[in-house]
Amino acid sequence: MGSLPVSSPECAPGRRVTVAASDLAPLFGAQRRHLDHFFDRLDLSQAAAFAQALVDAPGAVFFTGVGKSGIVARKLAQTLASLGFTRAGFLSPVDALHGDIGSVFPGDLLVLLSKSGASDELLALAPCARAKGAHLISLTSAASGADCPLAAVCDLNVHLPLQAEVCPFGLAPVTSTAIQMVFGDTVVAAIMEARRLSRDQYASNHPAGKIGKSLIFKVKDVMKKQNELPLCKEGDMIMDQLTELTSKGCGCLLVVDDEYHLIGTFTDGDLRRTLKASGQAIFNLTVGEMCNRHPRTITADAMAVQAMEKMESPPSPVQFLPVVDSNNVVCGIITLHGLVSAGL
Repeated sequence: MGSLPVSSPECAPGRRVTVAASDLAPLFGAQRRHLDHFFDRLDLSQAAAFAQALVDAPGAVFFTGVGKSGIVARKLAQTLASLGFTRAGFLSPVDALHGDIGSVFPGDLLVLLSKSGASDELLALAPCARAKGAHLISLTSAASGADCPLAAVCDLNVHLPLQAEVCPFGLAPVTSTAIQMVFGDTVVAAIMEARRLSRDQYASNHPAGKIGKSLIFKVKDVMKKQNELPLCKEGDMIMDQLTELTSKGCGCLLVVDDEYHLIGTFTDGDLRRTLKASGQAIFNLTVGEMCNRHPRTITADAMAVQAMEKMESPPSPVQFLPVVDSNNVVCGIITLHGLVSAGL
C-alpha cells in the first residue's frame, strides 16, 4: 500500500468552526435530488423479486457488507428478525471466512450490500457461501456488468441507482447508505403488509422499550386498585374527604354508590373552584353536589396507550381516568403520572 499523507486541521488555533443554515440548505437540496434520482430510476421488478425472495426463503436470511454498508446490513438484519417471520442475522464477511460461515446451511439466503459491487471481502465470501448451498442476492449501486463483479456471482442483483454522494469529495458514503437503508426498510414494510403482521405479533418481539410498552401494556397493568383508590360516597361532606383527596396521589375522588358503581369524580381543581365560588358554604356541601357526573372512563383491558390518548383528547386534558367494568363498577384508576412512570 502507498503512504497516506499526514493530515492536520486547516483551522487557526482558537477559531470556532460554525455551520449555518445557509450552509445546510444547498446540501439538503442536493441530497433530495440524489434521493429523487434513486426513486425515479429504481427497477421495481428487481425490488419485488428481492422482497419475494425474503418471503420465500426456506432457511435463514443473512445480511453482510463491509464498512458503512456492513452497518446498514446489520440494521436490516435486525429489523427483519424483529418481525418474527424468519431467522435473520448479520454475517461479518471477514469472520465468515474464519469459521462463522459454519452458520450458513443449504437453502439459506445471503444478501450482500456493496456500493461498488467490487468489495474484495464479499467477492471472497460469495463462492464459499455458494458452496454451502446458499442463495445469493447482491444490492449494489453499480449496475450489473464489468463494473460490478459481485453481480456476476449472485443469483440476483438489485441495482440501487446512485447519482452522487453529497460528500464534498464525492467519496464518503453519505447518500449511498441512505439509499440502502431506505430501500431495505421499504421492502421490510412491504413484507409486513404482505404477511399481514398484526400488532400483537409485532409486540411479541418488542417486550421492552417504549414501542413494546405501548403495544403490550394494558390499563390493568399500570392502574391503581383496591386500597389505593380514593373512594367516597356522594353524601360525604367535601371537607371530610380532604385527606382522602390528597393522600392517594391521584388528585381526585371517585364518587361511588354502595355497590361501587361510579357516580362521578371530584378533583382538587373542583375543590379550588368550589371554595372560590362558595366560600364558607363549602362546609355544608356534599361531594355529590359538586362532582362531575360525566367523567371520561376506560376499561381494564384497554391498551395503556389508549388511556393516555383519552386523557389528552379535547376539550381539555385530564390527569386520570376511572377504570370501570361493563356494569360501570369501579375497579381501578389510571393516572398520567403512572403512565409516564411506566415509560409510556
